[in-house]
Amino acid sequence: MASILIKVSDLAGTRFEKVEALANTGESYTILPASILRGLGIAPYRTLPLTLADGIVSECELGHSMVRIDGNTAPTIDVFGAEDMRVPPLGAHALEGLALKVNPADGRLETIV
Repeated sequence: MASILIKVSDLAGTRFEKVEALANTGESYTILPASILRGLGIAPYRTLPLTLADGIVSECELGHSMVRIDGNTAPTIDVFGAEDMRVPPLGAHALEGLALKVNPADGRLETIV
């Protein structure tokens, strides 16, 4: 898994916030602290039960955002996460939307070809 600097915004792309995230293909969605998403004006559109990394099923709020890496931007789905996350996971949905994959040999992001 590769650590990467991402930029997140609302769907209109009015203001981006920088976040250090961990590219994690084992996560479907990107999980960000709820305060970051709400601070960007992103509101939950749905709540559903998700199985978290620790195996616990929890009711989670989902929202839509734009994610930008190295100048490439794509819409994605985010989970409104806890405030105490050390490095939030950048999930497979965002990576695929940006046409990126994680190289298993060195953990770096590469363009899907």
